[in-house]
Amino acid sequence: MLKNSINIALLLLLQVLLAIAIHTSADESFNVRQHLSTVSRYDIVKDISDNSFVPSQIPDQCTPIHLNLVARHGTRAPTKKRIRELEALAGRLEVLVRDAKEQKQSLDKIPAWLTGWSSPWKGKHTGGELIPEGEEELYQLGIRVREQFPDLFSDEYHPDIYSIKATQVPRASASAVAFGMGLFSGKGKLGPGAHRAFAVTSESRASDIVLRFHDCCQSYKDFRKSQKPTVEKLKGPILDEITHALVRQYGLNFTKLDVSSLWFLCKQEASLLNITNQACSLFRPSEVSLLEWADDLESFILKGYGNSLNYRMGVPLLEDVIQSMEQAIKAKEEGYASGSYEKARLRFAHAETLLPFSCLLGLFLEESEFELIQREETLQFPPKPPTKRNWRGSIVTPFAGNNMLVLYSCVSNNSSKYFVKVLHNERPTPVPGCNGSDSCPFEVFKERIVAPHLKHDYNALCNINLEQKEKNSAPSKLSQMFSWFFSLRNAVNPAQNVEL
Repeated sequence: MLKNSINIALLLLLQVLLAIAIHTSADESFNVRQHLSTVSRYDIVKDISDNSFVPSQIPDQCTPIHLNLVARHGTRAPTKKRIRELEALAGRLEVLVRDAKEQKQSLDKIPAWLTGWSSPWKGKHTGGELIPEGEEELYQLGIRVREQFPDLFSDEYHPDIYSIKATQVPRASASAVAFGMGLFSGKGKLGPGAHRAFAVTSESRASDIVLRFHDCCQSYKDFRKSQKPTVEKLKGPILDEITHALVRQYGLNFTKLDVSSLWFLCKQEASLLNITNQACSLFRPSEVSLLEWADDLESFILKGYGNSLNYRMGVPLLEDVIQSMEQAIKAKEEGYASGSYEKARLRFAHAETLLPFSCLLGLFLEESEFELIQREETLQFPPKPPTKRNWRGSIVTPFAGNNMLVLYSCVSNNSSKYFVKVLHNERPTPVPGCNGSDSCPFEVFKERIVAPHLKHDYNALCNINLEQKEKNSAPSKLSQMFSWFFSLRNAVNPAQNVEL
């Protein structure tokens, strides 16, 4: 009897030890840098993929004749607003530690780095710029794109052949320059790297409806403002739960605002500074996963599939992409000489551009979900961890995240056929509109993926509120004059919105 009791006790002890070992192993294999939502570095997450997906094989008789690229800028510094938030956090942490000392609490549980911590960006008066790591991301991407499609980039550079466009935001145009330096490296006579000059063009912020459609769309601005309370309400329980856990664990009187700022600090430290043993170490892997999900939920609601306006307003960009493909097909059909027509249209913008564009293509959806968005029906929110989900900000739009649409000409039976292949972050990606393949005939691509969106007019989508206001009120000449004056001033000095 005693022997049996001992054996049972030993068995239970072994089970406990095994569970601890498995949990410890899982924690050790957890890479927080892969769970930073849209603050993730490109080189950390670009190779994460669904291993079950088998890319289509390009037949030997098919050659690429045109490439469209839509890319987010590379890794950037925190904005001025966020820098001020981190400086406020430093003061708040100082108060929390001081209060703990005054209350004679044990300081053993408080991480050493919290005492006397100051923001790495303290005293910095500018922000949001592309940092060297971001330059490297785009530079290397340019090199890889040229290596992957050597025939497309074999011509002598001309801006009509290789069109490079960026928004007027400096980190986007700097990303375009870094990409171009990689793409055309060794093809010029400038410096030891044999670089060459190239053109990067931009539209005015006030009128760029191709790459900054979100900033020109009043309806979207109204929608986003109206949804902020909903987003905060959905994220609230997660922050409450983690705040209570941190208070118990460290004995400091953290608030939800503190935890939100600490999570932001974790993302900045891990992504920009490669530091994971400070702010990030405050959170368990399960808590990081929940915070990541909360961020992803916000991007889903405000920039993704959460509302059709989020991506329908990107129709001008989709039209630009299709128009470039049709021009390439015309050049092929009419036998234009190489070097006389555009071979690549390369665009550099923001998460607010790349996210909606991915939605227009129907990426990260199941077939049934794709049918829903075609009918403009609402999708369910991304499932909460630990359930697996397709919509992850670290995959959908990390720093330097990108979509490439490659147009192929395939010669068969003396007739040319054209196919579109879709790559996300340089990897072939399943497209529900192409029956789950990464490619489909150009006409099918137009009919199933593009056409349902093109029935929407940008002005009708985005200016409806303004038109209604004009109907409801007849403004005086004086008020019109003031509106005109301030619109000009805002175009010159645009509001400093926080952009990704």
